[in-house]
Amino acid sequence: MSGLQPLVTLFDATHGRELPLPPELVALYGHLRFPAHPTRPHVVGNFVTTLDGVVSLGLPGQAGGREISGANPHDQMVMGLLRAAADAVIVGAGTFRASSKRRWTPDAAFPALADAFRILRTNLGKPASPLNVVVTARGELPFDRPGGGSNDVPLLVVTSDEGAKKLRAQRLPPAVDVAVGCEKPTVRQVLDIVNRARAGDLILVEAGPRLMGEFIAARALDELFLTIAPQIAGRDGEVERPAFVAGTSFAPDDPRWTTLVGVKHAGSYLFTRYALPTETSFAGPPG
Repeated sequence: MSGLQPLVTLFDATHGRELPLPPELVALYGHLRFPAHPTRPHVVGNFVTTLDGVVSLGLPGQAGGREISGANPHDQMVMGLLRAAADAVIVGAGTFRASSKRRWTPDAAFPALADAFRILRTNLGKPASPLNVVVTARGELPFDRPGGGSNDVPLLVVTSDEGAKKLRAQRLPPAVDVAVGCEKPTVRQVLDIVNRARAGDLILVEAGPRLMGEFIAARALDELFLTIAPQIAGRDGEVERPAFVAGTSFAPDDPRWTTLVGVKHAGSYLFTRYALPTETSFAGPPG
């Protein structure tokens, strides 16, 4: 058992197919629904932010989400649940390099619910682990630490011709595959490649702010799961402390308005869910 108290649902306007969560996950999270699309997977993002919009402290060894969430177990549980439902998890090169585990799997997020996550994937007819995907233009990815494709979790690297040459020049672990987009893979190309590699109905994006900004700019993100931690991090201008979008500007010329579809809470933490308008159409599986 996880020892967690259930999330409290404050608002739920979600719709779509209800996932066959095992009883333990239903008790902790409630019902989880995702809209179905006839020709493509549903694409969702997941982020944790402070009250003042910081998603990374930008400090060596303290640049991850754990410092933002305070290693909150409910946030970790939601992360594991989304990974358990996903066919693929997409991250950027910076996220890959900064991670010590380099395994974007449900049990890596919240080990206490590993059995429940496995049951959910079995109920959904999905393989044991979601396909892990890293997007990199330059191909500068180290594979010398545990989790860098050296285990049984499949890892797909989407890169450029130049990046592919760099990657193939080193000894890649057996679980790593390389796919080439163009000089800088676009969001649409990434989604095409991922969908061909692992056809399914849900893609989870855990990318950093720049790649997340590209997904939103391409109108390729259907929903955003945003945990709001009750922390104020502050900014002094000396160290970059980004929000969940960086490198892309929308307002005032092209603002991206969202629709609130869900709010849950655990103590002082809010777990929000927003729907975004999308214009994404990408290739389905071969045949």
